[in-house]
Amino acid sequence: MKGFGILVMVSLLLMLAGPGFTKEKVPKAGLNEALFEAVGRNDAAMVRQLLKQGGSIHAQDGKGQTALLLAVDRNHLESAKLLIEAGSDVNAQDRQLDSPLLLAGARGYLEILKLTLEAKPDFLIYNRFGGTALIPACERGHVEVVKELLKTKVDINHVNRLGWTALLEAIILSDGGPSHQEIVRLLIKAGANINLPDGDGISPLQHARNKGFTPIAKMLESAGA
Repeated sequence: MKGFGILVMVSLLLMLAGPGFTKEKVPKAGLNEALFEAVGRNDAAMVRQLLKQGGSIHAQDGKGQTALLLAVDRNHLESAKLLIEAGSDVNAQDRQLDSPLLLAGARGYLEILKLTLEAKPDFLIYNRFGGTALIPACERGHVEVVKELLKTKVDINHVNRLGWTALLEAIILSDGGPSHQEIVRLLIKAGANINLPDGDGISPLQHARNKGFTPIAKMLESAGA
């Protein structure tokens, strides 16, 4: 019982010491598991320590996620920064074909997106719909993310497996509100092909008119659609 009491006391002291505190090194066999747990908590101090001890930036969990992709999934900026600085692959995809760039774009995680862009990602890696990071960002109304992506070499006119471009998704899958109006304006200004139709031959302008998106239709008409 005396030994048990000491163990409880040590455990309490470790808890009170706060995240990132360890007296001894994590056993080698558990480094990767510990790294994923630390990333999940966004415990930057522990992530840094585990990387120094040899935690693998290439290890994948049951979903095929690397620690970096997990950090992006949870929008844990501090952990993502450490992992990218350590050389984590910003192009690594999980079983759903999400990569750090693709997921950050789709979720609208602007600061993490900027980190992935600084790491020079491959823009020819596509999501499960055959799309770029720009397409879902336009669909979901992530204006600031769209602005950042339009500064890159991402293909503004890329067509996904649904037969849609970023411009088409900003119309077809949107509510036509202020955010999507701004995104359409940005796409037009950046040189998007305003007459490129979907797989059924329906143009962006036709979609805008069919949905009653008058401001978007007027922008397209003014641009020559």
